[in-house]
Amino acid sequence: MSSTDFITELFCRVDDSMPDVPKHSQAKLHPSEVVTLAMLFAIKGVGNRAFYRWIWSNYVQLFPHLPERTRLFRLFATHREWAQRFLADPTVLGIADTYGIELTQPIRQGRSPQQIGRYGKSNKRWIMGAKLCLVVNKWGLAVDWECASANVKDNFFRPLIARFEEQMVVFTDTGFHTKPAKGGDPTNMKVCERATWNGRMLIERVFAMLTTVCHAKHMAHRTWAYLRARLAYTVAAFNLLVQWHGLQVDQSGLVHLSIAQFSL
Repeated sequence: MSSTDFITELFCRVDDSMPDVPKHSQAKLHPSEVVTLAMLFAIKGVGNRAFYRWIWSNYVQLFPHLPERTRLFRLFATHREWAQRFLADPTVLGIADTYGIELTQPIRQGRSPQQIGRYGKSNKRWIMGAKLCLVVNKWGLAVDWECASANVKDNFFRPLIARFEEQMVVFTDTGFHTKPAKGGDPTNMKVCERATWNGRMLIERVFAMLTTVCHAKHMAHRTWAYLRARLAYTVAAFNLLVQWHGLQVDQSGLVHLSIAQFSL
């Protein structure tokens, strides 16, 4: 599949998911065009200037009313809630874990007042950035997410898990555990000790795909609004791409997820 064919089909799938979202009378782009461009930005995994040069140089014929760069990215941030409709439904069992995002080099800490990242630990190494907490269902599809600076502990994201108290039992590692004296764990949270419940590795495969295809491990956003928008469309794009040909489940009930063929 050529990139032009992929972008065209991506737009069609996005448009089919947004039949109830009207176009503003003064807007140049339709809502589905905004979401398609935002997902392409998330999949491409580069900075906003590099992405705009790429889309303008190669595919402006597909988006003839493409606005100026800064206006385009303001649209992404303003309409971030449109990405919510691409989140998956919860299942009885789910998994939650955190993912470190490097926003700048640790040695550059404090050099600019515009930095939103904080000094924290991710995967046993120090980073200067943010954390993404992702909740996936048993198929590996993203159900919900939240983000915060990298200096917060994993148990900061307990309210995200508590949202599904009546719908889903969420497996986590011990980093999410909180003592009863400090509020305790949500009733639907199952804390798994190290080397137990290996099914939790499903979310690690999800993170690996976000790293390899979307280059989500390194970003350079300087405001939370734009970082949240990038993450929202990244999660939405992942859910859409991983179901492109339907979920592949083997005889053992294992789901084979892959988005490598959509790398731009």
